[in-house]
Amino acid sequence: MNIILPESVKKIIDVLKQNGYEGYAVGGCVRDTILGRKPQDWDITTSAKPEEVKALFPHTIDTGIEHGTVTVMDQHVGYEVTTYRIDGEYEDARHPKNVFFTPKLEEDLKRRDFTINAMAYNEENGLVDLFEGELDLQRKVIRCVGNPMERFQEDALRMLRAIRFAGQLGCTIDEDTQKAIKSLAPTIKKVSAERIQVEMVKLLVSDHPEEILTAYKLGLTKVFFPEFDKMMETTQNSKHHMYTVGEHTVKAVQNVKKDKVLRLTMLLHDVAKPICKITDKNGADHFKGHQEEGAKMAKNILKRLKFDNATINQVVRLIKAHDDRPKLDEKSIRHAMNNNGLECYPDLFDIQKADYLAQSEYNREKKAEYLRKYVDIYRSIVDKGQCVALKDMMINGNDLIELGVNPGKEIGDVLRKLFEKVLDSPELNEKEKLTKIVKNSFLKDNNK
Repeated sequence: MNIILPESVKKIIDVLKQNGYEGYAVGGCVRDTILGRKPQDWDITTSAKPEEVKALFPHTIDTGIEHGTVTVMDQHVGYEVTTYRIDGEYEDARHPKNVFFTPKLEEDLKRRDFTINAMAYNEENGLVDLFEGELDLQRKVIRCVGNPMERFQEDALRMLRAIRFAGQLGCTIDEDTQKAIKSLAPTIKKVSAERIQVEMVKLLVSDHPEEILTAYKLGLTKVFFPEFDKMMETTQNSKHHMYTVGEHTVKAVQNVKKDKVLRLTMLLHDVAKPICKITDKNGADHFKGHQEEGAKMAKNILKRLKFDNATINQVVRLIKAHDDRPKLDEKSIRHAMNNNGLECYPDLFDIQKADYLAQSEYNREKKAEYLRKYVDIYRSIVDKGQCVALKDMMINGNDLIELGVNPGKEIGDVLRKLFEKVLDSPELNEKEKLTKIVKNSFLKDNNK
């Protein structure tokens, strides 16, 4: 195996070697290079201790020196250089109580999570692959290094990372590794919401987001995303559906492009269906109000998982609007654009398409045709520059005061009424016309 190392990485390894130390590229960068992917970061492992690394390079940063990590800067890029180490006892399913430095590469590789992440490389010795990581990549298998129970007890997040790697690399998870996850799944509660969120997003935007079903089957979602389990257990007896809410959800996630907001929206768009479900006397299921209730639930779930406000707000808006079906005329769609929020467009069309493609075949072509017309009318409104937001009206509060409208609440009332007229008749959005309406309708009323 011949890996082409970046010049800076070669340079750092050469400096270490010239001074009597070992140095290897290690972990994800080796894995990704073998797979023909471009590594995001290049990490280096070495027999040199942190203070020895610092003495060898002119510009270093103490990024995790207590765990043996020093960042070496070269050409304004940082490379993490970490001393071979053995982790001490883990007490919190995340951090080792202490770290011991070791002169042996093998000891360092033994503590890593999965075989595919426990390979090292330098130009002198080639690929060091003590646990058949390259073979597992070829077999498309995620397998723990050594005893999986021990690896997951060291850091419970590794259970979710196994599933995330399966999603990213199109792999299956080794049977013993799966058994260990199932056994230790409850311990994921010890992991912070922030760390779970990072892995969840990486899984969702991967090529195989359906691997969330593995997280469900092995008991992980029951702990950090119990709402998903409820969706998986909720049937939909309706001519529009052929899957449980959860199965439909997963199909919908697969149907939308690999974008964080869009995939989170599809994951949560029907989250309220289990609590909104009503079965009529004919045995048909209905989910009235699940959009509004789902928007509230999604907000709470995303806050619980420590998502940023911008992501939360956009997902909530899209969930609230995902079942909105305005009449197919410009006036109705202008009102819909305003009610749903312009921020929802054009993402809403991707959401609605992903949704109906994850339903039954019933009326599928009609749904597709409706959406095509909706998109066409929306584009026509945008191309014509029609006013669909109050801020785009050709008259504002200051103009109204100059015309004699009383400052305060009345200004807002008049602006809203004018805006309703403009939504109905966009040709009215000219300052002269709006001024005339104010004088004839609103100022007249004031003078009575």
